[in-house]
Amino acid sequence: MHPLSGDLSVFKDQELETKINDLTKKYFMTNNMEIRQQMSMLLESYKSELSKRQQAALEKLMASRDKTLDKLINVS
Repeated sequence: MHPLSGDLSVFKDQELETKINDLTKKYFMTNNMEIRQQMSMLLESYKSELSKRQQAALEKLMASRDKTLDKLINVS
């Protein structure tokens, strides 16, 4: 996690994806290893936040799914 990334919860998912794409392009443009290390930490922060959101959305979807289909198959 990058210490200066700030509060990433204020960004929308699309904004995070755009930031990830832009920073990835810039990462491969530079040859400075110190800058690359900082970019890598920031990319990891963005990706972690996006992954956390996607996991929460999946859990919400699974909790609200139709459970009546589970009763159709009775394995005895």
